[in-house]
Amino acid sequence: MSKANPFPELMRAFFYEWLVEQRNASVNTVRSYRDTWRLFLRFVADRAKKKVAIISLADLTAAQVAAFLRHAEHDRGGTIGTRNCRLAAIRSFFNFVATKDPASIAQCVEILNIPIKRAPISEPCYLDPPEVAAILAQPDQSTLEGMRDHALLSFLYNSGARIQEALDMCPEAIRFDSPSCVRLMGKGRKERICPLWPETVILLKKLLERQPRAPDQRLFVNRYGEPLSASGVRFKLAVYVRAAAETTPSLQTKHVTPHSFRHATAVHLVSAGVDITVIRSWLGHVSLDTTNHYAKANLETKRKALEQIAAPVSTGHLSSWKRDTSLLAWLDTL
Repeated sequence: MSKANPFPELMRAFFYEWLVEQRNASVNTVRSYRDTWRLFLRFVADRAKKKVAIISLADLTAAQVAAFLRHAEHDRGGTIGTRNCRLAAIRSFFNFVATKDPASIAQCVEILNIPIKRAPISEPCYLDPPEVAAILAQPDQSTLEGMRDHALLSFLYNSGARIQEALDMCPEAIRFDSPSCVRLMGKGRKERICPLWPETVILLKKLLERQPRAPDQRLFVNRYGEPLSASGVRFKLAVYVRAAAETTPSLQTKHVTPHSFRHATAVHLVSAGVDITVIRSWLGHVSLDTTNHYAKANLETKRKALEQIAAPVSTGHLSSWKRDTSLLAWLDTL
């Protein structure tokens, strides 16, 4: 590496010294940042008509970052959330560079000032109990693959786990004896304990009997014994949802992903009257505001609350503020 191009050394120090050693970032965070920089460097190299190996820090301008973000969102068809995740990875690097290379501070500040893009907040897609049952009925449990898929989807609904939390789970994290529970490692390496239904425990036991795994090996694997990927689970789930939609038409209008089971768990716990702080602990939310979002989404709970309120009875008399003509006249002057 030449002294004129400190970029490769800064990139190495960012990943190995700062992310891994100082920040102790999780494997998923490191991989996410790595993927962003792979895409970004290839994008810059293509625009500059040069090889990735000779890209310098000076090539990574705020204009290039802004162009890459537009490309990530519009050309690659990413969501605004994905766009913001890409920006977070890039900003993290330039925040690090600003402390290591004072001569590049002006360039870093320009990139750090690129704003996060606001996205419309929509209600989460959650599944009603009959819809969950219809999807869980689709895997052919006479086959190993069907048994695995049924156990995985049942586990997602029981625990409310994020898909990667479920895929990272090993047998040693499960307590099969009563009271049954599972230890999950969530975002920020925060551990939480979730109870398991006896039915879920039976499914997991049968899967392990048919496909034994060591205590520290991933439980959900493919036919080659390799850990399942989140994209693979999404593909299989889409097949099951299409089949379930034939008997449950309401599924035809829903975009069902593995995360939909997490939403369903939260909403159904709200419907059952479980305290919101318990649900927060169950799902591993950092903020209670995130958990409260599910309370707003539950139409059944809203309907029951409405039934407890008597309909307003008209008395036939005008309200006092309507009878006060002097007040109305004053308001008209405003």
